Amino acid sequence: MACRRKFGIPWPECNDGLSYDDVVRISDSGLTLIEFYSTKYKSSAPLQGVGSKLVYHRLPWKEPDAPHMIEVLYEDDDMIALNKPSGLQVLPGGLFQQRTVLTQLQWEANLHKKSHPVPVHRLGRGTSGILLCAKTKLARARLASYFADGTSNIGGKRNTKQEIGKIAKIYRGLASGIVENDQVTVNQPIGVVKYPGVAKGLYVASESGKPALSVVSILERNVQENSTLVQVKIQSGRPHQIRIHLSFIGHPLLGDPLYGVGGQPKCLDCDSIDESFAEDGGYHRPIKAVPGDCGYNLHAHKLVLSHPLTDEIIEINAPLPSTLQTPEEAKEIASMKQTFQDV
Repeated sequence: MACRRKFGIPWPECNDGLSYDDVVRISDSGLTLIEFYSTKYKSSAPLQGVGSKLVYHRLPWKEPDAPHMIEVLYEDDDMIALNKPSGLQVLPGGLFQQRTVLTQLQWEANLHKKSHPVPVHRLGRGTSGILLCAKTKLARARLASYFADGTSNIGGKRNTKQEIGKIAKIYRGLASGIVENDQVTVNQPIGVVKYPGVAKGLYVASESGKPALSVVSILERNVQENSTLVQVKIQSGRPHQIRIHLSFIGHPLLGDPLYGVGGQPKCLDCDSIDESFAEDGGYHRPIKAVPGDCGYNLHAHKLVLSHPLTDEIIEINAPLPSTLQTPEEAKEIASMKQTFQDV
């Protein structure tokens, strides 16, 4: 059990705040500064500005707690695969503008005076496991095409001569209830609906949505805990796809605060955002659950892909959390640890 490299710098107490420059358009000329910014940045703090060029600055604030240490699973000159911990957001958004994987990649690169890798896909904040990042523009373009092609081919719209099957993604999850069939194929489309606290809308199961395909295999049924350990292979990569598809078949991830049965949120017509000001000058978070909330067990366990430059087949594995191991796997891992300690 070789030790893998880890990196990460502890988060400072507060982030650096946010600054934006904006030019007022003719259509906005009749608005006051407060009206302009409250419309454009609905979840941000008050503003300041002069003349036609407005400068908005949100003062630094303390972001919610998040892990900072990240394990490296694979690395070469073109790409790096990370083991993202649950609770760490990939890219800046909402309350998390600094405490993200991207920030740690930037800080790590600055220490070595190199350009920083860029994630080529996303994992939900509560999802752990393999996150693939590109080190070069060419690798980024090709890896991004792998993910895009996998998703587009679900709809049958791509030419079969194009690059397909360049990547396979396998997840582990703990679903609620007992799934009866040993394997379930879910091809429910995923679309977007309006939802309080989510500016661009919430992804849900929707007949008018885009094609999505998940193959769910049962690993263990725990009748006593009323849960099922599942392996999920996806070719497409719609946002929150596995959470939505397991919810759609009546077995949402155990502890998922957002999705109930049917691939829908537990509360679609829930209360809107509490618009009183928070201590940092921004707005309080939505009262009900949002996609970034944690509490569920989902892990990007295995990734098999063609290397973006050499076409060599690369298999990357992220160690399984104890909650997502079968009894046999738990025994094997314990035995390996004991053997490693005895050496």
